Amino acid sequence: MNRNGMYSQGTQGGPMNVIVVEPYVYSALHSLIGRRVVIDTTRGSVSGIVKDAKPDHVAIQEHDSTFFVRIREIVWIMPES
Repeated sequence: MNRNGMYSQGTQGGPMNVIVVEPYVYSALHSLIGRRVVIDTTRGSVSGIVKDAKPDHVAIQEHDSTFFVRIREIVWIMPES
């Protein structure tokens, strides 16, 4: 990871892929594992229990459905009381 919070990956002579990491959002989501949250995204809101958090996505479970939300699409996160 470079100083801007970005990973660079690529093959020799091939195209370079850049992955942007939101370290504070990831940290907040990781601390909320097992708790109910509402997450507002650029496509709408998702609510449920945070099951897992990775540097690029979060898994939210509501009843029998699991939603995988890209962290870069998150606008805000609100833990439910």
